[in-house]
Amino acid sequence: MPYTIGVVKETMAGERLVALIPEVVARLTKAGATVLVERGAGAEAFYADDAYTAVGATLASREEAFGADILVKVRPPSSDEIPMMKQGGAYIGFLSPLDEPAISKTVAARGTTALSMELVPRISRAQKMDALSALSSIAGYRAVLLASTLLPKFFPLLTTAAGTVRPSNVLVLGAGVAGLQAIATARRLGAKVSAYDIREAVKEEVQSLGAAFVELELEGQDSSDSGGYAKALADEKAKQQVGLLVPFIGKSDVVISTALIPGRKAPLLISEEAVQAMAEGSIIVDMAAANGGNCALTVPGETVVRHGVTIVGTKDLTSDMSVHASQLYARTLLAMLQDFTDENGFKPNEEDEVFTGSCVTRGGEVVHPRVKSLLS
Repeated sequence: MPYTIGVVKETMAGERLVALIPEVVARLTKAGATVLVERGAGAEAFYADDAYTAVGATLASREEAFGADILVKVRPPSSDEIPMMKQGGAYIGFLSPLDEPAISKTVAARGTTALSMELVPRISRAQKMDALSALSSIAGYRAVLLASTLLPKFFPLLTTAAGTVRPSNVLVLGAGVAGLQAIATARRLGAKVSAYDIREAVKEEVQSLGAAFVELELEGQDSSDSGGYAKALADEKAKQQVGLLVPFIGKSDVVISTALIPGRKAPLLISEEAVQAMAEGSIIVDMAAANGGNCALTVPGETVVRHGVTIVGTKDLTSDMSVHASQLYARTLLAMLQDFTDENGFKPNEEDEVFTGSCVTRGGEVVHPRVKSLLS
């Protein structure tokens, strides 16, 4: 009997993505899987039920889809959803293991083998599975577009009969995937762009996109961890960094902040003093709002005005681009499914560093060292 893959409708408020799109389902059904798609699962991402059935998917009830041999999702399963998952089945999707480790413990009790997309190692072979990078790129692009519509100024240099309009100054804090996409997008719109990151190694990448790299007088230290993420600065240096950024933030019309460290509260980069230094009408888009925010005045999930500056604390920029976000996310899931399934279904591989790096629960236990340490 063919193994089953379940695709369910995401119910978290504001989430519009779907885990698998018809293009990907077609490849899975061709490989021998039975894909059970909950009715209406793709509606918010503009993928109709008919598009799924046309490529061989089977429309199913919510219970049937959750009970598949392998469940794929965008958001981590809720406390109401976990009991619906197949006992001893498999799960591939986001799990928030470092921010909400209790979810992993409950999933483990179900006997589920769970692979977390957040923990896919950042190695060359796993680039096609790197969902965080795929969605971060979308979020960086969307953040700049949002800022450009809110800013009461042009982004580009304009020469008109009434005189010349100077380009807007955009500062991007954090030059990871989201930051680099934000830089590229702001440059395409004609803004004058600068960027800051504690990692000196990204300077060339920033400059290759046509942006100026902001360098602060901080004592040198290794600021990248083994997974390619920025490390947290020591408390003293972190305070020094915040103060040194004030004049750069103050002369910016737009600030896009992207700094996140997995499993930790977002680092403070924009103080209230920095917000006060900005001109009225300026914009801050805080992409780290879901983890508390990089700005001291950010209200997660809301857009507020403080000292004449609009601070956007939206938690999920990717949902605003649900078509392409779903497309890219589905392709990363496809890569995982192709590597860890065969004609008989889910196939764990303890010799594979992608599997061991992303596996959070197995055999009724939480097996990932970092998640285990958080639970203990």
